[in-house]
Amino acid sequence: MEYMSKEGYDKLVAELQQLERVELPRVRDAIAEARDKGDLSENFEYHAAKREQGRLLSQIRYKQKVLEFARVIDTSNMGSDSVGLLTKVEMSNLTTKARMTYTIASPHEANLREGKISIKSPIAQALLNKKVGDVVEVRVPAGLLKLRIESISR
Repeated sequence: MEYMSKEGYDKLVAELQQLERVELPRVRDAIAEARDKGDLSENFEYHAAKREQGRLLSQIRYKQKVLEFARVIDTSNMGSDSVGLLTKVEMSNLTTKARMTYTIASPHEANLREGKISIKSPIAQALLNKKVGDVVEVRVPAGLLKLRIESISR
């Protein structure tokens, strides 16, 4: 079971609809057009379109499976006293004195540019169930980080 925000769920549904209603028919048309050109054994356009169709069908099946097991979390019922899924955490790196803010998100919603890290990441795992003022040590590929939680919000 995968927990995610309503926005993440809606985005995944929109991506699936785009693949099913726009991309897949476009590829099927390309296959039909390439098939009409004759000999399929040496028809590059046909083989490229078939590969694209396989890739799209794989993406569609994957997104359908994620949506099948997805559960949308209602954040209005959740407190903000400890770190959990869909909480925004502001923390300080005690070594470099740098401050950073991340939202703990499902793996399907994680996007570092948007400040969303996966709940399965080492930093998120170390922060889970911690409270404001707690100091956590996180082993990351770059070494050991010491982080202090400054604030938690929804």
